Amino acid sequence: MSDDISQLSIKELLNGGVDYVIPMYQRNYAWDEGEITQLIQDVIDYLPEGRNYYIGTLVVYERKDSKPTVFETIDGQQRLTTLSLLASYLKNTKAADLSWYKQLRIHFDSREHSRTTFAAIFEGNFKEDPSEVLVEKEINTAILNGYRLIQKILPQKLKENRLKEEQFADFLFGSVQIMRVKVPADTDLNHYFEIMNNRGEQLEKHEVLKSRMMEVLNGIENPAEREQSQNCLHAVWEACANMERYVQMGFAPSQRCAIFGGKDWGRFEVTDFDGLRESLTRSEDDGSTRSISQTLDEIIAEAKGGNETDDKEEESPERFNTVINFANFLLHVLRVTTEKDIPLDDKRLISTFEEHVLKGQDAIARVKRFTFSLLRCKYLFDQYVIKREFIKGTDRWSLKRFKWKDGGKKSQSGRGNYVNSFGDEEGNGGDNRRILMLLSAFHVSTPTLVYKHWLNAALHHLFHAEEIRAMSYLGYLESVSKAFVFDRFLAPDGGADYFDMIYRNKGVCQTSRASVSDECLKSRLAFGNIENNLVFNFLDYLLWCEPGATEPVKSYEFTFRSSVEHYYPQHPMPGHDPLPCEVLNAFGNLCLISHSKNSRLSNFMPQTKKEYYQTNTLDSVKQHLMMKFDRWDAESIAQHDKAMKNVLLNSLQDSRNA
Repeated sequence: MSDDISQLSIKELLNGGVDYVIPMYQRNYAWDEGEITQLIQDVIDYLPEGRNYYIGTLVVYERKDSKPTVFETIDGQQRLTTLSLLASYLKNTKAADLSWYKQLRIHFDSREHSRTTFAAIFEGNFKEDPSEVLVEKEINTAILNGYRLIQKILPQKLKENRLKEEQFADFLFGSVQIMRVKVPADTDLNHYFEIMNNRGEQLEKHEVLKSRMMEVLNGIENPAEREQSQNCLHAVWEACANMERYVQMGFAPSQRCAIFGGKDWGRFEVTDFDGLRESLTRSEDDGSTRSISQTLDEIIAEAKGGNETDDKEEESPERFNTVINFANFLLHVLRVTTEKDIPLDDKRLISTFEEHVLKGQDAIARVKRFTFSLLRCKYLFDQYVIKREFIKGTDRWSLKRFKWKDGGKKSQSGRGNYVNSFGDEEGNGGDNRRILMLLSAFHVSTPTLVYKHWLNAALHHLFHAEEIRAMSYLGYLESVSKAFVFDRFLAPDGGADYFDMIYRNKGVCQTSRASVSDECLKSRLAFGNIENNLVFNFLDYLLWCEPGATEPVKSYEFTFRSSVEHYYPQHPMPGHDPLPCEVLNAFGNLCLISHSKNSRLSNFMPQTKKEYYQTNTLDSVKQHLMMKFDRWDAESIAQHDKAMKNVLLNSLQDSRNA
């Protein structure tokens, strides 16, 4: 291998007598729970296979006359920082022999806060309270947040996969490989960055999968049917691939009428692939049924393109943000339609589809069925699953469907419009708001794509429902949330499998109130034992649903918060007594807030925190109720603890009949 390209294990990367500098022109560390969870999960996924896992590239520039060798990190600094944090964590926990990791190899140009924070982490000084080591103004909160997330996520993922830290460490440092690419010494870095920022996108896995499906349909004997079927697959794929856009927008207006109902565009009119193919074939739109028996090279050539329509005014391309990408969505569709325990991991996209769709004597029929199911699932996803909507300078969670609207003189065929999926088209209350709140509670609790089992449950219900009604959909989602919380996260013995809960138990919670012991609930809800943030978010949803809610609870919205805060601090300010650990770590003293606020407020007393939130956004409904107490002491904590547990337990009433 060239001296300019080196394949290194993570141990070789961090123990190679080389220092890596993050230059000032690089942005600050920005990975959060989603990215860190994904990296850890990727390593865990490959561990049982016993072969090398290639984690990506690190592009560097060697600084002249530096001893020891110093590489300026050009691309890959987020991954390098996270790997260094992981190594520091494993060294500090003494999970494995890291005697070789004696020196921190990552450094920061002119960023003293980053340097001091990382040095303190490396030395194992951050046990509970960072202020014991550094004053707040010396802390890089993003780097400390990354370390805190590793402290939380890694033990949780190892427990879920029945692995020990030593096994993880051995595989991470020995079998995880990174490609270090050294740019030439005379490289113009400014020009290099310009090229990097304007480079074309690589061909994605789902585009390769589309080509493979086209090859399968090429086996259709009848030439006319073969061409029409391939045209149909192409049209559906291009309409669905843009997850930010409602699927109806991927078709020309006359095609929308054929598939989604004339002067409606909100129904799903076709019943199978052949009906879909015939509807598209009858369409008279120019270019919509052109021949596209595409090769992989042809797909690569148009990878940047899409199936654009002429009515761009109907939707700003940046109006909606989705909760999942297309590759992962394909796996959700496959699991929903086959009802098999298919992993929701897009690293195995091609091999998974080879097993379940592309190979075998009935491959043509399976590709057709999947194409039709993909379009139907994307339609259901767009109509009945939340998006983030950016409009009029604000962004909020949105649960809206797409429908036809009379275009007047400007348009003979009408145009599209977005209204609430359920209930009052203009309002923001009732069933539509409740469903939106519960879906957003699910989403912010599991930011990692591979773990969006709630989405799989929602799609499974929508796909198999004879009629989609607000109350039945809401009832199902509430039942699934109870199942996740009680059958898995608060279960005493490791909990049920997601697939079993959704597909075998039909989303019905199997835990009764009578079966929940006080001791088990107390233990599972104590600080450090809460497996998933959905426990907090589901409780906030239940509290939000209680009648008589007033502001700011009434307008509360779920956001990405991943820090469990002690309302009465672990390390109180001078002059205030610490609480006994059992009281301090009880569920009654805990609430979910953002990491940035936790770093800022961690040692403040409850009264100071209450004053802070009088002029700042509410983080948690539970937290809001805690702030209603005049005094926050052991008695208040016990009272609130009992009340919150009762709210959770009361949700189990008749859960088996949901």
